[in-house]
Amino acid sequence: MRRRDFITILGGASATLPFAAVAQRAGRNYRLGCLLPLTRDAPINVAFFNELRRRGFIEGQNLTVEYRAYGLHPDLISQYAAELVKARVDAIVTGGDEATRALQQATKTIPISTMSGDLLESGLVNSLARPDGNTTGVSLLGRDQDGKRQEILIEAVPGLRRMAALVADDVKNTPAKLDALQQAARAQGVEISIHRVARGEEIAVAIERAQTSGATALNILGSPLFFTHAHLIMERASALRIPAMFFFPEEAEEGLFAGYGPRNFQLFIELQLQQIVKLFHGAKVADIPVEQPTKFELVINLKTANAMGVTVPSALLARADKVIEQRA
Repeated sequence: MRRRDFITILGGASATLPFAAVAQRAGRNYRLGCLLPLTRDAPINVAFFNELRRRGFIEGQNLTVEYRAYGLHPDLISQYAAELVKARVDAIVTGGDEATRALQQATKTIPISTMSGDLLESGLVNSLARPDGNTTGVSLLGRDQDGKRQEILIEAVPGLRRMAALVADDVKNTPAKLDALQQAARAQGVEISIHRVARGEEIAVAIERAQTSGATALNILGSPLFFTHAHLIMERASALRIPAMFFFPEEAEEGLFAGYGPRNFQLFIELQLQQIVKLFHGAKVADIPVEQPTKFELVINLKTANAMGVTVPSALLARADKVIEQRA
């Protein structure tokens, strides 16, 4: 389903939902803080607020939103976190380790719903079943999935002998984790070069260096930085004809070579939004378990593959949840 179609469905549903199902406490104004990578007009965020409206939280009537987009200004994350706390919001929705830590440092009381790679391993929560503190959210199991994406990418590009991994500094990728990726690749006869990126301006150069190093495929490790600049990654990978694997399947639908993981739209708009609604209704963080994705999708874009001269094995295409076909 295309992003714009999903938004239309959510928006249209608000007209038919019975008022009793969405009515909130009379006279109450709910205050939501947002510290998110993308700007408010991004399709996924438009869909989020459409769904909040469907649930009866209507901006200008009973909902006030304090929104900060940090993707293009990561150096301002701590400042934005402080501003949201100062605004005395009732709950905060965020994503990524760095933004979550900044919020946890800024407040110990305002409830936070976040989405990140591994909330337990990173220490952002101390329990998945009953978080002790002010943070719950969605844990993506990012450590395991980076390896799975690498495995799929090696299979998807026949004859691959050298690949690259794009690694962002806003996510804790330990030497042990990167060593494990390299060892797994070597077991399949593939060498990996690691390319670290600290800011968005470095992404294009990193991809070009990856190609210069001899890499003929690129694994994008999960990160808010790369999510913010997904279209830049898409443009550079296409221009350099280097097949890239992303951590959300939606990006393959938009033009990248492949994507494997949970659907970001579903996690954000269904799971995180539901957590925010529960918090608005007075639920305690400890009573809202951390969610984990249960469905992972593989999307392969054959149009992109053909343009790059990559023949994806038919066995892998058969296993894919969705294949974007080449138009006649």
